[in-house]
Amino acid sequence: MRSPFAALALAATVALLAPAFADTALAANLEIRDAFARATPGMAPNGGAFMTIVNNGSEPDRLVSAAAPVSKTTELHTHDTDGQGVMRMRKVEFIAVPAGGTVRLAPGGYHVMFMGLQSPLKEGDKFPITLTFERAGKMTFDMPVVAMGAMGMGMGGGMMHKGH
Repeated sequence: MRSPFAALALAATVALLAPAFADTALAANLEIRDAFARATPGMAPNGGAFMTIVNNGSEPDRLVSAAAPVSKTTELHTHDTDGQGVMRMRKVEFIAVPAGGTVRLAPGGYHVMFMGLQSPLKEGDKFPITLTFERAGKMTFDMPVVAMGAMGMGMGGGMMHKGH
């Protein structure tokens, strides 16, 4: 016969070993999956965050802003290649999220940029971030910080965050 304490111990072990990525945040018909910010070195002035936005609704939406207390300014950015093949980062006014579609914010593409960091982003930390969508409104969740240079998500950490 199994002990209920063994089940609790197993659950606690799994929770401790799970990766520190945000698994899912929900607002209206939108889901934010696999969100993470990269750790920053010492005095780096800026940092970035990435995620997947899934629109389960029948109406398109747009991510119009982001806000976080870790920086003086939080902006939506993308990378473009100029006419001479040089990749440059630039601010965008919104990120379109098509009805029934998915948009991936990933290194080298769309991302959230933290300009004027208050202090370095440290691996293992979390901080609140609020995303504002044109239709769905505001969504706040904890953004986990992962290793410098992280390129994407493996398996989610089993956490679910809800925010409106």
